[in-house]
Amino acid sequence: MGRLAAIFGCSGPRLTPREAAFFRDAEPWGFILFQRNVEDAAQVRRLVENLRDAAGYAAPVLIDQEGGRVARLLPPRWTGWRNALDWLEGMPEAARPELMRLRYRIIGQELRDLGIDVNCAPMVDVAQPQTHPAIRERCYGVAPDAVAAAGAAVAEGLLAAGVLPVLKHIPGHGRPSADSHEELPQVDTPLEELEAIDFAPFRALNHLPLGMTAHVRMTALDAKRPVTLSAPAMAHIRESIGFDGALMSDDLSMGALGGPMGARVAAAHAAGCDLSLHCNGKPEEMEAIA
Repeated sequence: MGRLAAIFGCSGPRLTPREAAFFRDAEPWGFILFQRNVEDAAQVRRLVENLRDAAGYAAPVLIDQEGGRVARLLPPRWTGWRNALDWLEGMPEAARPELMRLRYRIIGQELRDLGIDVNCAPMVDVAQPQTHPAIRERCYGVAPDAVAAAGAAVAEGLLAAGVLPVLKHIPGHGRPSADSHEELPQVDTPLEELEAIDFAPFRALNHLPLGMTAHVRMTALDAKRPVTLSAPAMAHIRESIGFDGALMSDDLSMGALGGPMGARVAAAHAAGCDLSLHCNGKPEEMEAIA
C-alpha cells in the first residue's frame, strides 16, 4: 500500500492478529499509546517493538504523557505529577521554566526507556477564566509570554532526553468553555485579540518539528469549519503564525468532528494536515482511513 500519512492506536496491551496484519499492509507513519496499552515496562517495550515490526520500519511511537490529568504511564511504576497549572502555582515565576524543563527531562527519560520517541507536549494553550477543565488544568499559565517560556522549557527537556515534542493545540484551545472531546467549541473572539493572546505562544515556538491542531471553530479564521478541517485556518497557521513543521490533526474520532471517518480524514488532509491522528484503536475506523 505504501506509507500512510496516519498515526494509529491499538486496542490493548498486545497486538491482535488483525491489527498486525492491517499495520503490515497500511504501513502507517506512526502509532500512539494510551493507558489501555500499558501494563508494565517490559510489556510496553514489547508492544512498541511489535508495532514497529508490523509497520516494517522504525515508526515513531507517540504518547500523551503530560503528568496530572493526562498521563498514560502512572505511578508507582512511573513518576507521578500534579496538573501543570496547580503544580506551578505559588512557585517563583523566574523558576518556572527550569522546573518545567526538569519535569519533562524526567518524563522524556522514562519514555525513551520504553522505546517511545514522541510526546504530545508542550500544550501552550493560554488559560482563561472560562476555559473548560479538560484544558485549563493542563495549561501552564494565563499570560502568553509565561506560557511560551514554559512551553519552550518543556520542549528542551524532552529533546534533551531524545524525545520529539509536539506543539499543541495550534492555534489555541484555551478560550473555549466546551470540551472538544464531546462537542465542537466555537470562539467568536476578534482576530486582533487572538493574535495577541492565543496565537502568541505558538508563534514563539513555531520552530518545533511537530504540531497538533485544535478542534475549535474560530470564526475570525473560518465561520463554518473547525481549524482541523479549515484551509483558511491552516493557511493562517503556516503563514501568519509561521509554523512549518509536520502538522497532525488532533484525534479524528473526537466528538467535535462529525461525519464518516473517511470523510473526516479526507477533509483534514485537504485543509492542510500532514498527518491524521486516530486514537481509539477501532479497526473499522482505521480501515476507513486507510
